Amino acid sequence: MTPKEFKRLYRIVAILLEQGIDELVPAKYQPWPGRLARRSLFWLKNRQQGKSRGMRIRLAFEALGPIFIKFGQMLSTRRDLLPPDIAEELALLQDRVPPFCGQLARSQIEQSLGVSIEALFDDFDETPLASASIAQVHTARLKESGREIVIKVIRPDIEQTIEADLRLMTALARLVSRFAPSSARLRPVEVVAEYRKTILDELNLMREAANAIQLRRNFLGSDALYVPEVYAEHCREQVLVMERIYGIPVSDIAALEANGTNMKLLAERGVEVFFTQVFRDSFFHADMHPGNIFVAREHPENPLWIGIDCGIVGTLNKEDKRYLAENFLAFFNRDYRKVAELHVESGWVPADTKIDEFEFAIRTVLEPIFEKPLSEISFGHVLLNLFNTARRFNMQVQPQLVLLQKTLLYIEGLGRQLYPQLDLWQTAKPFLENWMREQVGPKAVWNAIRDKAPFWAEKLPELPELVYETLRQARSQQRQFDHLFVEFRSHSRRQGQARYLLGTGASLLLAGIFLITEQHIEWGQVSLAASGVCWLLGWLKARSH
Repeated sequence: MTPKEFKRLYRIVAILLEQGIDELVPAKYQPWPGRLARRSLFWLKNRQQGKSRGMRIRLAFEALGPIFIKFGQMLSTRRDLLPPDIAEELALLQDRVPPFCGQLARSQIEQSLGVSIEALFDDFDETPLASASIAQVHTARLKESGREIVIKVIRPDIEQTIEADLRLMTALARLVSRFAPSSARLRPVEVVAEYRKTILDELNLMREAANAIQLRRNFLGSDALYVPEVYAEHCREQVLVMERIYGIPVSDIAALEANGTNMKLLAERGVEVFFTQVFRDSFFHADMHPGNIFVAREHPENPLWIGIDCGIVGTLNKEDKRYLAENFLAFFNRDYRKVAELHVESGWVPADTKIDEFEFAIRTVLEPIFEKPLSEISFGHVLLNLFNTARRFNMQVQPQLVLLQKTLLYIEGLGRQLYPQLDLWQTAKPFLENWMREQVGPKAVWNAIRDKAPFWAEKLPELPELVYETLRQARSQQRQFDHLFVEFRSHSRRQGQARYLLGTGASLLLAGIFLITEQHIEWGQVSLAASGVCWLLGWLKARSH
């Protein structure tokens, strides 16, 4: 360990002890060397006597700096792992970080782009517009068009700082796992590994640029969400250049009301944007906290959301998306047995789960909140209760749903601020019902035909040759089957049944070959299996004579 790393480790230990974090560990899990070491650091006294454990942990993260603050923010979304009081305190963490020198930002931008600022931009402002733990933002204009832009630049040497802190966090997580067996369910090592991947992804601004371009394309021309344009030709791993927007922060309720914003419609569109991203696109902005959401000043009667900072996005596969939609609809329809069955079918809970008991547990959690306005319920508490219930039935944490849960909590918070009377059930239910119709109804069939049409058109010239070859093989097979049937011609009516079965098997064989040739693998396999069954039955009938 280098002197710098040792100094950082000492600072971390000092903050944890001064916040009284060591006192939160039960005495039976404190080995005597640890207790001795704690007594030897007598000058590091607990300064937070009388404060709750959640507040102590939050204050410790704030004192440890921006990397730990972001870690605390991520932990606050893992309500499947944390007790309610700790999760709610961590949700209060704010990313307040002082900016770094504007001259240093200029140098960092020029180094990444390989040219001077003046060669590409005018009116570059060295005073940052905003500053966060990983990057800060400066304003300028594109030289060729005069368009107003913002330039996001990664903090210099932040990678080394992050790597050092991540190594220490990993070491601390391993110590907790080893000396505090009660923490096994929290899986500290796995949580730190998940955080490592998330924060390292955020260091690559080309990834954020690609996410923003995709999200903008998904909502191009939409009345619900606007994503600023990214100027990809000027983007690098440490620099992101995008259109500057002048919206009202979604958290500034007074400014929104002064602008005449239709708050009810704005809140409903927030729900619409969320479900559209998840179910239509399977690609959703997973960091929709108030600092990343604005509202356009124009047309306040028809409010438009503006989303920025697309460094974290989530995706869902077709199966998870389908199960989620069915779960939501079952919730809205109070069909708790369906909810229980879907959890088993999806593999989220073990296959041997007792459906009746699971249904009753889900009903106990959800029934009290049904049809209440958002002002009277908390999805955070509902999720916590569901997680606690699911743990009793050995439900496995679904990594692909963690970002979705986090985004849902953000939507809840925004809904409370904008329009507390919002009926989330009635807003979301029509959307989901329409989406389900598109997945399983006539429209779904038409969409499948439309999507497959180019493939079929490509294969159409080969069809005559394929049909000829299939018929040729059929004639050859038929001659072989005729020879087999001649041997049994003297038998009774059962022999006719045997021939019928063998003939049916031959037809199914040909159909299976044709289907597999046309890439319908699953149906081809079914046809071949049915062919085998028919031949076996026919052979058994023939043998009976």
